[in-house]
Amino acid sequence: MSIEIRRLTGAIGARVTGIDLREPLDDGAVADIRKALLDHEVLIFRDQTITPEQHIQFALAFGELHKPPVRTKHSPWPEINVLDQVNARGEGADNWHNDNTYVAEPPMGSVLHLVQAPSVGGDTCFASMTAAYDALSAPVQRMLDELVAVHDVTKSLTKALAYGHLDADFDAMRKQMPPVRHPVVRTHPETGRKAIFVNPNSTVRIADLSEAESDAILGFLYTHVKLPDFQCRVEWDETTIVFLDNRSCQHYAVPDYDERRVLHRVTIKGDRPS
Repeated sequence: MSIEIRRLTGAIGARVTGIDLREPLDDGAVADIRKALLDHEVLIFRDQTITPEQHIQFALAFGELHKPPVRTKHSPWPEINVLDQVNARGEGADNWHNDNTYVAEPPMGSVLHLVQAPSVGGDTCFASMTAAYDALSAPVQRMLDELVAVHDVTKSLTKALAYGHLDADFDAMRKQMPPVRHPVVRTHPETGRKAIFVNPNSTVRIADLSEAESDAILGFLYTHVKLPDFQCRVEWDETTIVFLDNRSCQHYAVPDYDERRVLHRVTIKGDRPS
């Protein structure tokens, strides 16, 4: 059976069928999936019953792994970050965000597997930051193209410690991961397309602007990227795998549940945004 790709929306997302992720991928399958990821930014694989080891092996087919810089205490695997939550409202994943933009080389992509789903709710929404950028007027695009933003781990660390997901020394981790600078609009290294690259979890300000100017621009962008025009939504079960392009896609975990939800995330090493 050959791999088939079916688009979910006009802006983002595709469902991939005709593949068993329990089996090693041959070169042709890797090439097909990589092309689909570049074309659609989020890929959904249904009816996949995989182990944590198979999850890791799937991610490894697309590059070296990006070990979690802020690793929760819930995971026995160094390659997997486990998000184990009951009431996730306010914990950070319910903001639109890219993963780990507070490091110099954020992940290329994330492979997600929900291993325990609540009986209702707990969906994840995904938004194309290339579509969000393309929807802006040319003068606004030109302004944003010149700007650089500061990203900082402090907010993520603070929330992880406050909600009991992390056992770590706050000051030591902040020292280990000092603030970094990334362009407000990054150019995708494979497609050449431009994408908005700021998010409220990690971006603290736009460099060289006044506080008022920075707040105004970031506030506009955070509102803009929420438009449903750029989105798709994934309803989870324990046999669903999602592969997202972290360079051009943001996601939002909907906190509409009060039962245990456990998600495994493996991230793939990326590059310095430019």
